[in-house]
Amino acid sequence: MKFFVLGLYAFVLCFLTFRKKNKASNVSEFMLGGRRTGAWFSAFAYGTTYFSAVIMVGYAGKFGWNIGITAVAIGIGNAVLGSWLAWKVLARPTREATHRLGVSTMPSYFEARFGSRALRLTTAMIIFVFLVPYSASVYQGISYLFEQVFGVPFILCVIGMAAISALYQIVGGYTTTTMVDFFQGLVMLCGIGLMVFFVLRSAPVGGLANGLGKLAAIDPALAGLPTGNNLVTLCSIVLLTSLGPWGLPQMVHKFYAIRDEASIKRGTLISTLFAAVVGGGAYLCGAFGRVVLNNTMPIDPATGAANVDMVVPNMLDAVLPPWLMALIVVLVLSASMSTLSGLTMSSAGAVTNDCLKVLFPHKLGEKRALMLMRTLCLLFVAVSVGIALSKIKAIVSLMSFSWGTIAGCFLGPFLWGLRDKRTNLAGAWSGIAVGLLTNLGGAAVTGFNGAFAPLLGVISMLLSLIIVPIVSRIAGAKSKQA
Repeated sequence: MKFFVLGLYAFVLCFLTFRKKNKASNVSEFMLGGRRTGAWFSAFAYGTTYFSAVIMVGYAGKFGWNIGITAVAIGIGNAVLGSWLAWKVLARPTREATHRLGVSTMPSYFEARFGSRALRLTTAMIIFVFLVPYSASVYQGISYLFEQVFGVPFILCVIGMAAISALYQIVGGYTTTTMVDFFQGLVMLCGIGLMVFFVLRSAPVGGLANGLGKLAAIDPALAGLPTGNNLVTLCSIVLLTSLGPWGLPQMVHKFYAIRDEASIKRGTLISTLFAAVVGGGAYLCGAFGRVVLNNTMPIDPATGAANVDMVVPNMLDAVLPPWLMALIVVLVLSASMSTLSGLTMSSAGAVTNDCLKVLFPHKLGEKRALMLMRTLCLLFVAVSVGIALSKIKAIVSLMSFSWGTIAGCFLGPFLWGLRDKRTNLAGAWSGIAVGLLTNLGGAAVTGFNGAFAPLLGVISMLLSLIIVPIVSRIAGAKSKQA
């Protein structure tokens, strides 16, 4: 039954890939699908790229275990701040500016907005360098889960995921990717709904009210409002996971391709509801990890040590029937595959559009650029797979810092560049500098200890939001205003 569910999932992805091939004639068509994406596809593309295995398994288990039921507030924050407010603040001006300027990537927007080719090249390289370990960690994480549930060797899991992911991106571009994301979003909604139902009605939990009582019996703080360190932890992770996406190129890219104003209004509501269900449901299940596992942290058989990342997999294995466990793994796979497609498109676009076309404008026509774009998508997948197969332990910590570094570098320049005409080139450079120095400096000081990555990411994002307008005012003269 498990392999039937997995096979059906793979069949649908292949069917969607070849059913409607995107006839892209240039890089912009390949990356944006002609800017004709409607509300449902845009909202699901945003939501499925937002939630990956890192949040649905790692964060849900970790923070559910540490702070209890208030971890649900993270999911609510993701819905309100990371989805609703992001769409309200960014969607309309991002769509308008990128349409008017004819740009299809964040680095190309930076050049058009601030009049600096050096800024475009720098941001493109930051995207490529820091998204590679992020992508590799996603391949690595979901493959370990597949190996545990399906008994398929790790190397086959990684290669199989990479092959399917590369197939529908290279063949269909953005149009097919959004179709696949829509299907994967439906899988995620269905899976989360069933997961919440079975966890709450399981014998250890015995319903929401009874489960809260058992949490309180373990520790009253797990069933009450957060205080002290728990409150600081909660606020930090809400900001990191909700404000961070505002500065991630693979997230804001979804706003470039929205069809019209009406689609933005509907997409805002759809995206918010999607995030509330998926994020809230994942953290709600994670909150009852202690109850289901009898307050005993799972042991990682590979290391023999307790591992909080195994809370959700072990909890679900204890309460879900085998057929549903297979669906949940496909749910996590769907979330991860959508995230991977966004990472691949952003990275390949950064190299093709923002490096090679800039450095060799007369040697790289549209057809050659399109072929190169597809080739670089494949190369990015191959490099990520190679790193994942190496099983380098440091890749997990590096991924943690990568996410915060990209968000810290781009949040201030992108947001203020859209919303404030007085933001200039000096301000943009200051935001990028503070993002790099805070995260890379902090990583060096802490010995690349991933435990410090969320805090450093939050600090860099807040500093970027503060320093960009201040430096812009001090610099005085306006940059090129697009």
